[in-house]
This record gives sequence, C-alpha cells and structure tokens, in this order.
Amino acid sequence: MGSVGVQIVCVALGVLGLIGAIVCCAVPRWKVSSFSGSNIVTAQRTQEGLWMNCVVQSTGQQQCKNYDSLLVLSSDLQAARAMTIISCMLCCLSLLVLFCGADFTTCIENEDAKPKISLVAGVGLLLAGLLIIIPVSWSAHIVVRNFNDPLVNDSQKMELGACIFVGWGAGVLLLLGGGLLCCFSRPKSGSGGTAKYYSNSASAPNKNYV
Repeated sequence: MGSVGVQIVCVALGVLGLIGAIVCCAVPRWKVSSFSGSNIVTAQRTQEGLWMNCVVQSTGQQQCKNYDSLLVLSSDLQAARAMTIISCMLCCLSLLVLFCGADFTTCIENEDAKPKISLVAGVGLLLAGLLIIIPVSWSAHIVVRNFNDPLVNDSQKMELGACIFVGWGAGVLLLLGGGLLCCFSRPKSGSGGTAKYYSNSASAPNKNYV
C-alpha cells in the first residue's frame, strides 16, 4: 500500500476516533446503576457521565442534572474531564496537520517537508489515543473495584457504561492511525553519494606520434 493509501486510512481512523472521543465526552453513560444482589428496584436507572448524572424512568422519561461544583467531584472524574477534552482538541489539530502534509493535498508544495509533517500528525494521534484510554481505564478500574467491594451497599454499586467501551475503541483507532503514520511517514533518504564517470579518452595516457 502506498503512502497515499495509508494516509487516507489514517484519516478515516482519526475521524472515527474523534467521533468516539466526542461521544465519551458528551454522553452521560460512563457509569450505570447495577441491579445485583438484593437491589431489585428497576423502576429507575441511574447514569453518570463527565458533566451530569441522569435518572431514567421505566417509562422512558429521563431527567438529568449537572454537577453542582467542580470541587466536590472525585479526582478521577476531574482528570477524565481534562484528558478527554485535550484528546479531542489534539485529535482535531492532528487531523488538520495531516491534511496539510498529506500526499493527496497541495497545501504544501515542498515534498521533503510532507513526511515530517505527517510524522508530527502521527505522534499527535498517538497522544490523543493515550489521553482517551487512560481516563476510561481509570474509571473502569474504580467501578470494578467498588463492585467487588463487600463494604459497598448493593444499591450504591455501579456497572460499566457504554462510554467506557466506546472510549476504548476510540483510543485503539487513534493509536492504530498514529502508529501507521509514524511507520510510513519517514523522511526519504537521499543517495549516499554521486557517481562519477570518466571517459576512456580522459583516462588513457597521451601518446605522441612522430
């Protein structure tokens, strides 16, 4: 596969990863209420996200409320907010840089600079993928730890929401796109040296004829 095909695939992976990161940031489905143990009340379901928590009734009616203050939030939620937003911004910036330095665009005429620009975009996508995988993995670890903790009441236990899995998928897509760009965007190495050719007449000794 040529560099143009690889760059087109990386753009597609980056766009899909960006959509997944935006979904994780906006949709309040990081944690959902659990109905394990003696908790058999299914009339309503609690959902928690980065910015709000929602209560969904069995009739389908949903009520959401924003968090009252940033200072009362847990450290993992505050870090997840920051890293998810930075991941979305870095992914957007990397895609713009990739469009400028891609072989299928004419934004930059210098062919020697295009591999370096694509390499920068690849590193940006790698960082964006890490910044989305870290918070969802951290949140998933806390949910699993609290779920297996016998000291936590069954009514307070939560399960993994859909945004956790969407975040993992988005992070893998961004890492894959960034890795492909870093592998296929190496600067072209020039020739080791210039070959010199000598004509036979120049190398042959001069002869004097009498």
